[in-house]
Amino acid sequence: MAKRTYELTEGEWAIIQAVWDNEPCAAPTVQEELEAQKSWTYSTVKTMMDRMVAKGLLKPEKIRNLILYRSAITRTEAQTGEIMRAVKRAFDGALTPMMQFLLDSDSLSKKQLSELETMIKRKRGRSGARKKK
Repeated sequence: MAKRTYELTEGEWAIIQAVWDNEPCAAPTVQEELEAQKSWTYSTVKTMMDRMVAKGLLKPEKIRNLILYRSAITRTEAQTGEIMRAVKRAFDGALTPMMQFLLDSDSLSKKQLSELETMIKRKRGRSGARKKK
């Protein structure tokens, strides 16, 4: 079964990050957390959070008349969805042209290039070990 990818809107990103930082939390907590960067009213935040529940991004827990929210996805799942969305839009879903673009852009430092080389070597070692079994 293929892993589900999550594509969050900018507003959903703001909300889920506030939830990750405060979970479990109620909608007023999220609205207060975002007050400085967003001019959202409580009703806007609550509506967005309810939609995120319907999309499977948040899990509600009702305690009497209080609803607490927890994230239903991990940071890694959200980041994966965001990267794959960008790759789909800008590179027709192909990772190699994206990597070539990054390498050609001269925006990577020598340290970052070295770290990428180390990750690739480590990944090759792991996949090679699986094939030998």
